[in-house]
Amino acid sequence: MPQQRINAIRDALAEHIHGKPAAIDATLTCLIAGGHLLIEDVPGVGKTTLAYALSRAIHCDFNRVQFTSDIIPSDIVGVSVYQKDRSQFEFLPGPVFANIVLADEINRASPKAQSALLEAMERGLVTSDGVSHPIDRPFMVIATQNPVDFESTFPLPSAQLDRFLMRISLGYPDDQSERDMLRHGALHYDDMEIQSVAEKGDIADLQSQAREVFMEESIYDYIHSIVTRTRQHPQIEVGISPRGALAFKAALQAAALVDGRSFVEPNDIRRFAVPCLAHRLRLRERYDFEYGWQNAAHLIEEILNAQPAPHLKD
Repeated sequence: MPQQRINAIRDALAEHIHGKPAAIDATLTCLIAGGHLLIEDVPGVGKTTLAYALSRAIHCDFNRVQFTSDIIPSDIVGVSVYQKDRSQFEFLPGPVFANIVLADEINRASPKAQSALLEAMERGLVTSDGVSHPIDRPFMVIATQNPVDFESTFPLPSAQLDRFLMRISLGYPDDQSERDMLRHGALHYDDMEIQSVAEKGDIADLQSQAREVFMEESIYDYIHSIVTRTRQHPQIEVGISPRGALAFKAALQAAALVDGRSFVEPNDIRRFAVPCLAHRLRLRERYDFEYGWQNAAHLIEEILNAQPAPHLKD
């Protein structure tokens, strides 16, 4: 049953996100792991469409926040407004109160506005005037960044990056997929007819099942060895934190479930080490935005290649 539900969601997304099966699987893995996703890519490759299609496929609320330099925290989380007729303040929820929230061009907002998402992403709630307001589950932030246009941007601090389970790119579609898109035209994302193939409760069930996916002791040792090596590498100033290691574990269990397995295998680690770990590293030598991430990804791959993968017991 879980595999049928996952396949149905995957197929619904593939109807509108052409030629990107790896990105679709990464998004599903992130959702089932209960994490948030950072997509860094040029405009027009389908980032917004992916977020919207996901929300429709799982019958969830969707909000899009366009981040700009003048946006303030209350534009994101909401504000308390005094109601004169009742002589009390009433909290008016902001756009972060949705199941799937697209934070478009998140690095264009000031650090103060960016930090407004921190509590929501970490705890799934917003605190205003000392009162906590929970966000309905599932809750996933899909943030985007443009890797080639840095004018008037604010790089995400390490604390913000650490809230994202994965960092991925979509890239351009393959030749056949792009030809198909040209033949059939394209609709604006909110004009698309996307049938819901799952409900909120289904996602909660999948998240619960992912936490039960089996991990052999050798897999735990393999993860620990990789994490430890990031803290010891001479080119890395700050390696993977315990929170990052736990998030990586959750992603691996979700990835196995997405693949229809009840156990994590070493190949899961090799597939998701770069998306889950590279953006969490702080390198000793400072690089520009895109090259810095590429170098971090190279270091993760270097660590993987230097560490033999375990052989699972029969």
